[in-house]
Amino acid sequence: MTKILNIGHRGAKGYEPENTLISFQKALDMQVDGIELDVHLSADGEIIVIHDETIDRTTNGKGFVNALSLRELKVFRINGEHTIPTLKEVFDLVNQDCLINIELKSYDATEKVILLIEKYVTKKGWKYDQFLVSSFDWNALQQVAFLNDKIPIGVLTETNLDLALAFAKFIQAKSIHPHFHLLTKENTAQIQQKGLQVFPWTINEVEDIQKIKTFNVNGIITDFPNRI
Repeated sequence: MTKILNIGHRGAKGYEPENTLISFQKALDMQVDGIELDVHLSADGEIIVIHDETIDRTTNGKGFVNALSLRELKVFRINGEHTIPTLKEVFDLVNQDCLINIELKSYDATEKVILLIEKYVTKKGWKYDQFLVSSFDWNALQQVAFLNDKIPIGVLTETNLDLALAFAKFIQAKSIHPHFHLLTKENTAQIQQKGLQVFPWTINEVEDIQKIKTFNVNGIITDFPNRI
């Protein structure tokens, strides 16, 4: 069995504020194989790294991400000191040191994310397999496959593995990203036999991590990368 990839959820969310540059740096310091992050578009079309559709939970501000400009978003602070990053800032920080799993939180961000990936591949020497685009919005994933079939795709599911598997085969995805409770050793092997990798989320407790490791998954998405 090849190495199980260690993927930091929103950076190293267990140690630093989620989806911040300091969180991604912490994950890199822990020598992760990949980081996972979430994106929305700002009012002026910038790709913003944030999980929620509003800034209310994670910052000292209020409002919808898509109703605020990048300049307005940069005024607010996470934990009093950190700014909300753009996807470009994260790419520049990572600088090809690990895989970047971009979760599309809004369909509107799809095309902009593809264009940014293409720019880093064509102009900055990155490779497509250094990226992985995932989403619960399967229409967004279908759009990724349609616009650039070189970009690896991960199909997120919280409920129905069979449906996710059928869709993943249909769009020729690279991986399935199921909630870890959906997995057994048997269905993990069945998915892999169909040519797909398995990246479960979000596994934080040591006993859960050890159990999932015995399933021989391809990667584990966790808030605590040092526990893998």
